[in-house]
Amino acid sequence: MGQFSQAVWARCQSVKPDWVLVTGLAPLNEVTLQRMDGAGIPVVNFLTDDPWNRQHRAPWFMRALPHYRHVFTPRHANEDDLRAHGVRGVFYLPFAYAPEDHFPPDDVTEVDRQRWGGLVAFIGGADADRVACARALNDAGVPLGLWGGYWQNYPDLAAHAHGHADAATCRKIVAAAGANLCLVRRANRDGHSMRSYELPAIGGCLLVEDTEDHRRLFGEEGEAVSYFTDTASMTSQARRLLALPASERSHMAAAARDRVISSGATYACRLETMEQTLFGHEQGRFIPSA
Repeated sequence: MGQFSQAVWARCQSVKPDWVLVTGLAPLNEVTLQRMDGAGIPVVNFLTDDPWNRQHRAPWFMRALPHYRHVFTPRHANEDDLRAHGVRGVFYLPFAYAPEDHFPPDDVTEVDRQRWGGLVAFIGGADADRVACARALNDAGVPLGLWGGYWQNYPDLAAHAHGHADAATCRKIVAAAGANLCLVRRANRDGHSMRSYELPAIGGCLLVEDTEDHRRLFGEEGEAVSYFTDTASMTSQARRLLALPASERSHMAAAARDRVISSGATYACRLETMEQTLFGHEQGRFIPSA
């Protein structure tokens, strides 16, 4: 950690940046943050994970947190925590998508639609809460496909585990699947996740956890996505989605994509928001990110 911090400080002395962006629990220590602040280099953090989540708890990071000029968090649950912890500027900023990675594929074949069109797809690692959801679907007899790490370690789910897929294959799975399961990390106190933007940008039909963030993004039930609140409603909604004609699912997927695209929810836009917030508040100037 000290070695990384020293390397960042040396780089800053060399290139003299206008500002520095740190993502998540990056190993930048409090001493280096103080040095950068003293040198007039504002450092901001886009806090991708909840530092109060026991799985991510790191005393060195908690000591460093108050030394960031601003912290942008994609979860409302962190806002008051961060202010109470002494962070000077706390701002809510949702996750986003990257247009160069998250777009509808043009190479989905009829074989792909037959292979994945009748199942609920989930792409991500086998966290405990995700395993519970997958088991509920499996136990209810809902066709299921699981991509990501560690699913093969669960004997009752191993038949549905397909390992890791590359980006191009993931896009095809999302676009062709009868439904894509979109979960939040409850241990992170998330109201939405990265997948909340990535999946609709790719053009998937979505089955999402019912949260305030998701309602603001996707509207009412059936307008663009289907919602669930527990495993019972998840399985019933999954069955309902899979029973719909493909044209209706495509209509929902298109509506979800339109909502995400029209909201300007790219990471380039998020970067501009950070930059404008930082310099608009402090120096009265805005530096375009392009």
